[in-house]
Amino acid sequence: MDSEKTILYVDDEEINLILFEEIFNGRFTVFTANSGREGLEFLRTHRDVLFVISDFRMPGWNGIDFIKKAKDEFPDKNYYILSGNEMTPEISDALSKSVIKKFFRKPVMQNEIEKALA
Repeated sequence: MDSEKTILYVDDEEINLILFEEIFNGRFTVFTANSGREGLEFLRTHRDVLFVISDFRMPGWNGIDFIKKAKDEFPDKNYYILSGNEMTPEISDALSKSVIKKFFRKPVMQNEIEKALA
């Protein structure tokens, strides 16, 4: 598997997982997880994932909580937040501290994400 083209997308809404996979399938190898805990477990068994994109608002761990835990174990990956909400102080703080590389707004803008991952 070519890790340069591998994305893990984490979102608690099944429709968003399906849409993301449909949009990027063929350009990237896309894996999905429906929670931060599931995403972290996935990363533990699939170390070749290079890009991790997470929804922000999820039950349990929000996207930033998940990314902080994942980054502790896997600092070599590139982390991003994708959210249907406006920039929050928590997301802004994560950007300024380089916890995440970029914040994307839903609906998914394919070109914006592809450009950031290039």
